[in-house]
Amino acid sequence: MRGCDISSPAVVQNHLNMLEKQGRIRRDPDISRSIRLAGGRDIDGSRGGLIRVPLLGAIAAGQPIEVPESDYWVMAPEDTLSLPAELLGGKNEVFALQVKGTSMIDALIADGDIILLEPAQAADDGETVAVWLKDEAEVTLKKIYFETDHVRLQPANPLMAPIITPVENVQVQGKLIAVIRKTR
Repeated sequence: MRGCDISSPAVVQNHLNMLEKQGRIRRDPDISRSIRLAGGRDIDGSRGGLIRVPLLGAIAAGQPIEVPESDYWVMAPEDTLSLPAELLGGKNEVFALQVKGTSMIDALIADGDIILLEPAQAADDGETVAVWLKDEAEVTLKKIYFETDHVRLQPANPLMAPIITPVENVQVQGKLIAVIRKTR
């Protein structure tokens, strides 16, 4: 109202009704101020084309990190991220973790990045996965390779050695779908 120098909320409502009728905006009648451009992005930066993703904590990209609750490593969300649906590739059950370490630097995953993962219990050779190491009660991010009598968790950094562990010690928790990086 102020931005267009309109003195009456009724006039604003009339304009919004006309824009909605023309198909330029969409509104949800059950949600106050739910104005979205017809292209999918919200005017106010909330709801609509955005999906809320839980940030569950940190994951090691280096030496595995111990997790406080050793029964399993996924905890209550520390925060929630609102991300464009396009970034998630149509996947709904996505979670986020913040990377600690540089073992995946050659895979363009750096210390401080936030990774998005889809929950998974299995993976194919070469996929980047979040892995729970049962005996150590630790979690790590690596490329996974199933070999004759063990699993090789391969870093993407030539300065770091792979983790070789028995198959029964490995529980895949999620597969990488995207990396978010702050540039400044």
